[in-house]
Amino acid sequence: MKIFWKTGEPCVLATGAALAIILVMSFALVVTVMSNGLGYFWPRALVKFELKDGSFALGQITQEEKNPISGIHRFQLKVGNRDIFGQDFRWIDEKDIASRTLPADAVLLERREHGNFFGFLKSVTVEGLNQTTALPYEALQQALKQVSVKLNNTSKIKQQMSNLNNTAERLRLKLLKLEYGGKEKNSDKIVELAAAREKTLAEFTRLNEQLTITMAEVGRITAQFNDVTGADKDISLVEIVALQRPNSMTFLAKIAAYLERVRELLLDDPRESNTEGGLFPAIFGTVMMVLLMSVFSLPFGVIAAIYLREYARDGLMTRMVRIAVNNLAGVPSIVYGVFGLGFFVYGIGGSIDSLFFPERLPTPTFGTGGILWSSLTLALLTVPVVIVATEESLASIPKGIREGSLALGATKFQTLIKILLPMATPGIMTGLILSMARAAGEVAPLMIVGVVKLAPTLPFDMNFPFFHMDRKFMHLGFHIYDVGFQSPNVEAAKPMVYVTTMLLLAIVIVASSVAIYLRNRMRSKYTTSTF
Repeated sequence: MKIFWKTGEPCVLATGAALAIILVMSFALVVTVMSNGLGYFWPRALVKFELKDGSFALGQITQEEKNPISGIHRFQLKVGNRDIFGQDFRWIDEKDIASRTLPADAVLLERREHGNFFGFLKSVTVEGLNQTTALPYEALQQALKQVSVKLNNTSKIKQQMSNLNNTAERLRLKLLKLEYGGKEKNSDKIVELAAAREKTLAEFTRLNEQLTITMAEVGRITAQFNDVTGADKDISLVEIVALQRPNSMTFLAKIAAYLERVRELLLDDPRESNTEGGLFPAIFGTVMMVLLMSVFSLPFGVIAAIYLREYARDGLMTRMVRIAVNNLAGVPSIVYGVFGLGFFVYGIGGSIDSLFFPERLPTPTFGTGGILWSSLTLALLTVPVVIVATEESLASIPKGIREGSLALGATKFQTLIKILLPMATPGIMTGLILSMARAAGEVAPLMIVGVVKLAPTLPFDMNFPFFHMDRKFMHLGFHIYDVGFQSPNVEAAKPMVYVTTMLLLAIVIVASSVAIYLRNRMRSKYTTSTF
């Protein structure tokens, strides 16, 4: 027995068991998130319940369980029609059900407001539209396609208005700068710019009036529905995002609807307090912030590690710096957020506003939260990881390689650039992978230095200077927190929490996989027989 313990076999078994437990937990996490997230967009059947008290209920069964009080089997039904019933879900005990059917003509409407509508199509008002069929459902489909074309035309008008608004804002800022420099001195230029801005605003007003008229015309196109109680409901076709009859859809039609919902998730903006619609702004903000963080943290971390390992003398100060770096990796992230708010936002950002944008004060430009300060704060949070990984990678390179390079006449700098850094690249990439994974999931510091619930504009667009580092942004991690804990309708928000979590995991996995692939290629390229 003593020999068994001395050989270290128990430690090997313990580490193997620990690894197996970690893999099982990771697999369970991924499976749980994917099982709840991937099924969110699949068109579920609309079930009509006739209750024993003579009432009816129509909706999608989302959950089945035993009533914890009575022990009776019950169903959680998503009834939709929030503007009518005041709630999205209700529980129905099985003992209260007289019958259940799957009506083929039951309609599901995904709306821009008030959630989904479940009911039955009654008629369609087709004023101003060309209809080739008298069947209500086919007429509604044709009308929706024509309304979609009209809405696409209004999108072009909105884009023109956005460009005009951007031009007017730039002219306003130029006027502020000229007025700050002296009205009398720049009077001619001020008059010229003011006239140009008035012309731009006049064109903006004209397009806005045109848009209002167009939207009013389209808004008059309505469809009449009945809910499960028989009450009438008029819905403007402008409010309808998607139309389905899930009980009559073929398998291929359900796949097409599922793919369309996935496209909406990835490319559209959110709506309904972020519980419906797409996540494109949050996806874009998350990816852009991680990339900016990597651009800031990687060079500084590598340079600091090179100095500590290759140039700094091994003394008290160097040891203190190493201890400080190691301790910084364990500081709570919220502390970095508070530091970023005080140092980056109020300190550097306020100074930039005072030096370069005094005419805009007291309205801050860089003296408020934005994606630049968020990226710098997370770079500060993750740079200790890069320093430690890079320094350990440099330390693992055999001393003989350095001495051989110097013996052949290379300088220390040449040895560093040509030999040591290429060989240490796999370790550097490991630090980058760890820092990216941590930064992508951090939420606490971002809540202080730049992330918001809904950002009207992206940090990057086609308006000069294209990259707008002072803008606030959306983030998938904050979106999970906001939808999961701040939404007044928890049950309706729960599926979106899983979907957002799945997307965040996917971004981390894809980014880490690319970095791991590059690291493995570099490792195989610079591996020598010396190791």
